[in-house]
Amino acid sequence: MRVIGSQGIVPRLMCMARPLRIEFAGALYHVTARGDRREPIHEDQTDREPFLGLLGKVVQELNWLCYAYCLMSNHYHWLIETPEGNLLKGMRQLNGVYTQAYNRRHGQVGASLPGVPLPRACAEGWFVAPFERCASGPCRIRCYHTETWW
Repeated sequence: MRVIGSQGIVPRLMCMARPLRIEFAGALYHVTARGDRREPIHEDQTDREPFLGLLGKVVQELNWLCYAYCLMSNHYHWLIETPEGNLLKGMRQLNGVYTQAYNRRHGQVGASLPGVPLPRACAEGWFVAPFERCASGPCRIRCYHTETWW
């Protein structure tokens, strides 16, 4: 199937919408978000602490269960369970409030975390790989010497 666009005939695959974000009570998600143009989302510890505090607040207010997280300089990973099926609400809250605070502190405008993060629903028993990704992220880029060190 082809679709006619402003540039003439465009193959249908180039016009596909973003993947559906599945949200339901009791779902387990591996959520990732990366900085705009892969730029840092945290300049220093003064940026990281409010982000982690806000994550804790969202987890508590929305009754999430956070099994693991990894906060890197230009992206993050979470392994989250949502007993009430409210993942998107929490993601909007965390990324929106954090981006506003980050922009105020650094005199910037726009989204440091563009778009909506990518949540992947995890099948039962499938959470081992995302958990390992959260746990080993700093070691993969050699921020720390071993996982036991941090």
